[in-house]
Amino acid sequence: MGLTPFQRWLGRTAMPFFRKALPAMGDTERAALEAGTVGFEGQLFAGRPDFDALLAIPPNRLTPAEHAFLDGPVRDLIGMLDEFAIDTEGDLPAAVWQHLSRHRFFGMIIPTEQGGLGFSHHAHATVVARIASVNVAAAVTVMVPNSLGPAELLLRYGTDAQKAHYLERLADGRELPCFGLTSPYAGSDAASIPDRGVLTERVIDGRRVRGFSVTFDKRYITLAPVATVVGLAFQAVDLTRPDGEQELGITCALLPVPTPGMEIGRRHRPMDSAFMNGPVRGENVFVPMDWVIGGEQQVGQGWRMLMECLAAGRAISLPAMGAAMQQTALFVMNGYGQIREQFGLPIAKFHAIAALLARTAADLYATDAARRYTAAALDAGQRPSVASAILKVHLTEAGRRAVVHGMDVLGGKGIISGPSNLLGAAYRQAPIAITVEGANLLTRSLIIFGQGAVRCHPHVLDEMAAVQADDAQALGAALLAHGRHVLRNLWASLAGAPLQGRVPKGLQKEARLIARVSAKYALTADLAMGLLGGKLKRMELLSARLGDVLSNLYLASASVWRYEQEADPALLPIARAAIRVQLDQAAATLRDLYANLPSGALRLLAPLLLSGTRHLAPLRDRDLVALAESLRDEPAVLARLCIDVGTPRSGGLRDLKDALDQARALGDEAARLNQALRHNHSLEDVASHSRNPGAALAYLRAAAKVIRVDDFPGPVKPAPTVPRVPLPTAFAVPDPLEVP
Repeated sequence: MGLTPFQRWLGRTAMPFFRKALPAMGDTERAALEAGTVGFEGQLFAGRPDFDALLAIPPNRLTPAEHAFLDGPVRDLIGMLDEFAIDTEGDLPAAVWQHLSRHRFFGMIIPTEQGGLGFSHHAHATVVARIASVNVAAAVTVMVPNSLGPAELLLRYGTDAQKAHYLERLADGRELPCFGLTSPYAGSDAASIPDRGVLTERVIDGRRVRGFSVTFDKRYITLAPVATVVGLAFQAVDLTRPDGEQELGITCALLPVPTPGMEIGRRHRPMDSAFMNGPVRGENVFVPMDWVIGGEQQVGQGWRMLMECLAAGRAISLPAMGAAMQQTALFVMNGYGQIREQFGLPIAKFHAIAALLARTAADLYATDAARRYTAAALDAGQRPSVASAILKVHLTEAGRRAVVHGMDVLGGKGIISGPSNLLGAAYRQAPIAITVEGANLLTRSLIIFGQGAVRCHPHVLDEMAAVQADDAQALGAALLAHGRHVLRNLWASLAGAPLQGRVPKGLQKEARLIARVSAKYALTADLAMGLLGGKLKRMELLSARLGDVLSNLYLASASVWRYEQEADPALLPIARAAIRVQLDQAAATLRDLYANLPSGALRLLAPLLLSGTRHLAPLRDRDLVALAESLRDEPAVLARLCIDVGTPRSGGLRDLKDALDQARALGDEAARLNQALRHNHSLEDVASHSRNPGAALAYLRAAAKVIRVDDFPGPVKPAPTVPRVPLPTAFAVPDPLEVP
């Protein structure tokens, strides 16, 4: 039997099984799976990472115009921000709103030819990260018009007339957009929005106009209270069609404010943050066909449009916020740990705190490496949908972790609200990034591996296409290729995976470990899919673990790329630690996965298949302490890790930066001054014994400001007095002067 007849026979034999095993896929799920492109994460999924391909992605570069914007308008904006005052007022100051419009912050993604700034993805993310390092409300306000919403949808799908009308007005702030997708009964399951638009005609100015009569109820819509144009997603319906053909699909439109029948409701306060957010509702709102983004030809294409935009957009704004939270938390922990002393030592020297510093630094290096690598891939023309989901989950989770560690280090200082608080607002607002643009629970459990298994696997998409087309020969060819793929990864798992491509000096061992774990992961993914078939989609705990391992491999690989681009030997220990942490987590997750597979045979084979992964324990205690010491003793290392931390107008972060600047000017004498304060609480007396009393006093006052916490006036009314009740005679205390 020749190869082609054998392929046909194999395909015919396997076809009934595959029809049953493959999960059913609707149009909305297919649109999500087909959105975007596959990059290096595909090689990791296949078990064959080629480091030449990884390093071929060019480094992040800023143009002169982008540099000037960061050094000018962005720095000026950050200097205008006072987080406590903004939270207290519940809004950005009028001067900040004017600054954002004047300098076209809302038009970063809009090309210069259409009135925008035309920034790269890297520049866009850097702007968001720097603003978010000092104030989340301002960062969200800037990020939303440049994220998933009207501007990007218009750029990709809008008609020429829509682009001409809106883009320049969006760029210069004359129009402020929001986008309504989420409904009260369709949150994470956004494709099931119940909002309906019925195709109809109305007479307007004497002529008949085709459009939709739309009834909708949206909530959690950022910028809705101040929006001048509302992007809206709704289910389009044509009731004149036969049953079964009336549903046209999700459609996106732009509604100017005001529009008859549309109401912007009262304001939401997400975790009491000051950015604008609220509901949008409408009943029988007429939406002319000219308001549909892309016109009538794009009716029913809204879900595909949203998924294609999300494939790239999810890799920018929220990961930038997560990176900013990590950078700020690490800067605060390290700085406060040097100024604050207990038991005669700066608290950063205590090993428990040093461990938190080191782990946060290793976490930050890897996650920020992945963010920067993905931005570079986007700027190179890729649209990596799986990688963007990885970034959304792991950057926001890492941001939350870092802030929790920071609160542990700050202790009582961290929980007292007020202008001097360092991380309280970030701690309160961290769940916002976790929740939006696909809740992390959903994205981790269903999307990363679910989408990765189809898009990143070298053969599954071919097999699905063959089954859908009922092509036995194509299915047979795909199965043979799939079999060779499994055998290759089995051999690599047992005998060792070869290292493909060049890697930076100092990271060869780590690169070999990435290749080894990648092969074991690829084999495990195939075994899980082969054993469970379509059921794996519903076994979310297993799917989440498979997604986590792919994410760990992606972050570890991005760390190799980052070290190559930065070429700074001082960062080599942190780069190694970052990679080792990710690989250790990946190996532990694989062991946990095998322990939970519903197959006794695979559980017995796990020690053999996972051989060589138990020695990946990344950081011994001495490594943690050494990393923390490098952060403390080498300011350049911390500066490279926390490059986006800005200097606000006032508040705790500004106070900390001022105190650290004063300490740096004093050198070693700052530590001696801190010691002296333990025995003499007079700042002036302590400073008078310094070689430079003026500089010493300036430092001590700045440090005292960092240690200080805020207080506020007490209640206006005096506390009610509690009437005194005399004790019973048996418990009365005798008067010592009473003579019996």
